[in-house]
Amino acid sequence: MSADPPKSLPAVPESLLPREHALYRPRHSSRQRTALTLAVVFFCAPALLLLVGVRPAEFENRKLAEFPSITSGWGFFTGLNAWANDHIPLRDQAVAAASGISRGVFGEAPPVATQHQEPNGPIPVPPKDPSLDRPDPTAYVRAIEGKDGWLYLGEDVERACEPKLPVAEVFDRLRALRAAVESSGRKLVLVVAPDKVTTVPEFLPAKYFGAECAARTREEFWRGLVRETGAIDLRGVLRNAAAERKEPVYQKLDSHWTTEGGLVMVRAIAERVQQGVTRTWDFRPAGSSETKAGLPPLLGQSATMTINHYELAPDGKVVREKKLAEPFPEPRHSTQAPGTGVVKPKALVIGDSFATPMAAYLSAGFADLTFQHLNTIATDPGGTAARMADASAVVIEVVERNMLSGNSAVLSTQNIELIRAELAKRPR
Repeated sequence: MSADPPKSLPAVPESLLPREHALYRPRHSSRQRTALTLAVVFFCAPALLLLVGVRPAEFENRKLAEFPSITSGWGFFTGLNAWANDHIPLRDQAVAAASGISRGVFGEAPPVATQHQEPNGPIPVPPKDPSLDRPDPTAYVRAIEGKDGWLYLGEDVERACEPKLPVAEVFDRLRALRAAVESSGRKLVLVVAPDKVTTVPEFLPAKYFGAECAARTREEFWRGLVRETGAIDLRGVLRNAAAERKEPVYQKLDSHWTTEGGLVMVRAIAERVQQGVTRTWDFRPAGSSETKAGLPPLLGQSATMTINHYELAPDGKVVREKKLAEPFPEPRHSTQAPGTGVVKPKALVIGDSFATPMAAYLSAGFADLTFQHLNTIATDPGGTAARMADASAVVIEVVERNMLSGNSAVLSTQNIELIRAELAKRPR
């Protein structure tokens, strides 16, 4: 008796066999259909939400990541993830929901990872120093929850602990920038806007990740800033302003200073450009407004803050018009008639989010002023150098966390050399 021939796979797909056949397999079971449906919903929901008008919101005290350029090489792929994360519709509501669940159910803040958005792409950082303090919690956070409801920006700590450049190198590059400007016969005014953790440390929690290493870096930075670079140190006058007002001149729920803190900088800049010019200045209250606070959204919350407004009478009598207003996608220029208390030299002011709200007050106190956002140095270094060449005084303001960490396009050796070469062509 011969053995049965070996069985082989049928000549037709398994799903087309009769149901009673031993090898019959349905092409799509009910579970498969459910899984496929959920997958389609998951991947297509963001696109469908965009079609019906839902747009991603800027809720993290920064602009949304831009779509990376295809000319950036591998930077296109490394930047794509940040863009995709930022442009998920309803992400702000999702963060708020996560915060509510974490705080309401577990009684603790949600573990939100830090995400940097830089004009020149991700910042390479050296390996973490194992000697850094590691108190609980054991990771940097986006917002530090302090005493009495005060909030602090986590990057104030992280950038001090994980700098792009050592402080000594930052000072070297600032000296090179000063030499490039002043060798052409122009005046350079460097201003560092102190971080909130520096000016209002009394509300910080007793323990937070990075406290010790950040304190060491800040101490090194401020100890040598004026001596090594000739920059303006605003810490003392900010403390005086806070003592006079009997309250901090930084926002409780935002990383920035109040208008009163910003006006301290405006006076300091004007005095450095033209000594004695602010003796007659009179800032007069002009109401207030409410706007969204920048730090609560990092914790999935929302809140508002009050912005006080003022008018400036440079001569102490006549109020001058504030000609420049936010936002500043492009450089802005303003002129006015000279007079008592009005700064005469033609000035270019380059600043970040600490300076942009103050541009209006600067325009009321300067006869000829151009204001440019700091990020424009990265996107248009040639245009920046040309605008410097048109000015008699160049003012550059950078917030402490970016200056001490070397995380600013103004510290690029390539940009400094470009500035030097352009100003040398047109000496004053």
